[in-house]
Order: sequence, then structure tokens, then C-alpha cells
Amino acid sequence: MTPMFTPVARMSQRVGAKRRPMTGSATSGSDLPAYRFAHAGYSAPVQTTALGPRRSHGAPIADVCIVVEGAYPYVSGGVSAWVHGLIRRQKDLQFTVVAILPEPPPPPAKYESLPNLAGLHHLYLSETYGSTGWHRPRAFDQAEFDKAVDLFLTSGGLAELANVDRLIAPLVKARRTADLLNSTLAWNLVCELYAREMPHESFLHFFWAWRALFGGLVATLSFPLPGARVYHTVSTGYAGLLAARAAVETGRPALITEHGIYTNERRIEILQADWIVDTVDKGFALHDPRRDLRDFWTRAFESYARACYQACTEVITLHGANQSAQIMQGAAPERMRIIPNGVDYTTLSALPRASAEDPPTVALIGRVVPIKDIKTYIQAIDLIRTRFPGLTALVMGPTDEQPDYYQECKSLVSELNLGDILRFTGQVDVTQYFPRIHVNVLTSVSESQPLSVLEAAAAAIPTVASNVGACREILFGRRDDQLGAGGILTDVASAEQTAAAIAELLRDHDRRTRCGLIMQQRVQRYYDLGVVDEAYAAIYRRHMAAQAHGVA
Repeated sequence: MTPMFTPVARMSQRVGAKRRPMTGSATSGSDLPAYRFAHAGYSAPVQTTALGPRRSHGAPIADVCIVVEGAYPYVSGGVSAWVHGLIRRQKDLQFTVVAILPEPPPPPAKYESLPNLAGLHHLYLSETYGSTGWHRPRAFDQAEFDKAVDLFLTSGGLAELANVDRLIAPLVKARRTADLLNSTLAWNLVCELYAREMPHESFLHFFWAWRALFGGLVATLSFPLPGARVYHTVSTGYAGLLAARAAVETGRPALITEHGIYTNERRIEILQADWIVDTVDKGFALHDPRRDLRDFWTRAFESYARACYQACTEVITLHGANQSAQIMQGAAPERMRIIPNGVDYTTLSALPRASAEDPPTVALIGRVVPIKDIKTYIQAIDLIRTRFPGLTALVMGPTDEQPDYYQECKSLVSELNLGDILRFTGQVDVTQYFPRIHVNVLTSVSESQPLSVLEAAAAAIPTVASNVGACREILFGRRDDQLGAGGILTDVASAEQTAAAIAELLRDHDRRTRCGLIMQQRVQRYYDLGVVDEAYAAIYRRHMAAQAHGVA
């Protein structure tokens, strides 16, 4: 997953509740983009031509525009922390950020303003330009546009996106893009698509699915593009779509640093969504050509990913396990590279270490949300409590993102009578806690390259981690890494394995110390923040220098 990152799909559940399909299938449990799309226009003036970038008048040109979906600066940790740190440490560059959200207003910011952050722009997927009515510019060809959109959403890539972007330009210039969602022709389009593609589906379900995807596409293509020399997205999805559009319109480079594979995460959520009624029973057939709404959603996100990968001059990810998925979605191997997360090795490695005489202490560092599977950690602590007198277990991270889940975790602690052992600290400065922690624990069901494991490693704290994302690579090293094991891997959602692994490290001081030192050496060699920062600085310098010499 994108580490500690709440995509706009998940944030849109509040929107979906306002217009539910009028059947027994509820939408409140879905993790999919917004269903309701209001049609209020942006107030910023827009300059547009069919071939040039559509952006605000008089806006300064930033060095780098970061595009983030449903994260910075409104979600703590993970991708948001990565973005904030990148901007803060690249002091000689001017940044602007586009934060993609389902609808206004934005939630309270979790991060302070930075002196080199020149602008924060909001792209709301519920917004389009213009007023009601239908006054088509003569240059706009509705029939050609409809065909182009259908092709892009079902099997498109960068060329198909560029065609849609070219065709929508006259409407954007006239500020009439709202007409695409509120007109007789728009109604005819969705009816034709329904009859051709999914007549076996509920029309109401199909209509809102189409409106969500089409509305998000229109919003992304009509949003006033901030001027920048480099566009840098941290995911595919709508953020990748905007970056690809920027590359098409400006001719300037687009980059992607993908933490988790967005299309994989959306595919899992789509498969689990209980609001999508299965109207096509494909059984065990591998090549059944019939499509349902799950296919509709999935293919659209795959098209967005292809367009993004094909547009980006650099396709960066945190670890090698992601690259096969990127290649399958159209990323060119020659453009791919790995730049891992980095941590402040100098500061963390200087911290004191917990001794064998200190009370046994374990910690899970992360948000209290289901994807972190805090309940498995709680159950593991219950299994070892009697073996380690004086045991302290900490959950260190924000508790306000999903209050219901936090209450469930607190109830479980109470049921197991762990109140004297396990404590939720909320968001804290981990450097104040590391000197007393013997074992770090991660029980997530999905991760990319967890910073919590790297930070603990820099402080010479070994980790027990579920076998997800880059955890194996961090604990055991890459192919060229002969340092050895720095912790223990477990199966996902296994309280028994987690408990056994924690117990092994708590009772064996020598092994714990050895694992901690191996982890510390690995971080110094591969994950030092200075090395990572220089890698991005070099990428930015290269692309801006190429533009200065007329190459890019």
C-alpha cells in the first residue's frame, strides 16, 4: 500500500452516502471514488488553448509541483510525511502542491506551512466548471469526445488521454465542462454505454459508477494546472492522471514515486466492496468476455496507470517488489529506478539503547486503523503477558483517523484485561521512546516500505513484521546484502506467530542485540536520508537543466 496513506477513494465514503443506489446494496462500505458530483466552478481565472496548458493567470512557476491524492497535508505519516520531508529538505527549490480531495471543504491540515512551499491547490473531484445549460462551442465535437472517453476509460493509455484532453479543450476554454454531466447528450451517452456494455447490470449502479469515473476525469482535465518545471506525483490514480495531463500540455517532465501500487490497492477494495452486486457469474472461467461493475472500475484505474507510466520520464518506487506490477501496467523498464525511503541515521543511531535490565518493552508504531491490524498485535501481547513480568506494550500513532476502529481496539484491550500492560500513546516523538523499546512490531496487512521499521532499525531496534511490502527486504536485505537477519517475519494476521517472534527476541538479549546492529548497518548503507535526498535533488537538477538548454 501507499504507506499510511488515505486515498481519495477511501475519503469519498462520506460522499457516497448522500446518493446510494436505490436497491438493497449499500454504498457506505465502499472504498471507491465519490458518487455525487456537484457542479460549482472554480473562481480562479483560466487561460486555455487547445494545445497549451490550462492554468491560472499570473501564477508563479514553481520548480516542482507535487501531486497528492487524499494525503498531504491532511493525513499524518506515511506518504504525507514523505512529501513534507522532501519539500522541507530541498530548501533551494520552490514547490507547489496539488491536493486531490473528493469535495470541499478540506479537513484541518496536519503539517505546518513551509517557507519553500509557494502554493497549495485543491482539486476537488466533485467540482467542474461552468453553469447549467448547453451552449456548445463550435469546435467541440460531442460524438468524437464520447468515443474518445469510452476508449480511454476501458483500455486507454497516454495517447488516448492526450486525445481526450485535446477534445475537451474548447469546453474548458468556454467554462462549459459542467454540461458534460448535466445535459441530454450526457444522458444519451450513459444510456448507450449501458446498453452496449452492461445491460445485465442495475442501471442505477451503472449510472453512478459512470458518473463518478467520468466526473473525476472531467474535474482532473479542467482543473487550472499550476505552472511548474517538473511535475511529480506520488501515485497513479487521479494524481497520476493530472501529472500525465501536465506532461501532455506543457511538454515538461513528469515523475512518479510510487510507494504502494495504487491499482492493486484499488483492485482489492473493489473486490471487497459490498455495494457492488455480482450480476455476472463467471465461475472458474478465465476468459469470460462479459463485464460487470468491478471490471468497469478496475479497467478505468488501469487506464489511468498506463497513461501515467507512459507519460513519466522517471518511474520510481521504493523497492523492487513493486516493479513487476509497474511493468505489467505499461511502465518502460529503462525509465524505472528504485529510491528507498530514507531516515535520519545520524540522529537515530546516536540514541541510547534499552538494556537487558530495563522492563521488557515492545511497540507498534502506526496509525490505529484496520490496515495496520492493531488487533493482531493486541492478541499477541495477550499471549505473552504471563511470560514477561513487567511487560509494557505501546501503540504509538494517531487514533483519530478511524474512531470506531480505535474504540474496537480499546474494547479488546479491556476484554483481555490488558489495561495495565498496553497503552495507546497517540502521536508522539518516537525518539523519546526508542531508548526504552526492546522490540518493534508491525502487524499490517498491507505496506510498502514502512518508515517505522527503518526508523527503529536506525536506532538498533530489531523488528517483528508481517511479510508484506518491503519488510522482507528490510529485515533480510537485498540480493547483494550479506549482513544477515535483522528481525523475524510472520504471516499476516497471525497473533500466534507474532507472539512467538516477540518472545524469542525478548528472552534472547544477544540475538536481539545482534539483530539490532545488523538493522542499523543496513540503514546506514542503503536507507540514509542524505543519500535519498541527494538522489531526488540530482533528478530535479537534471530535468531543470535540460529545460534551460532546450532539451526538455
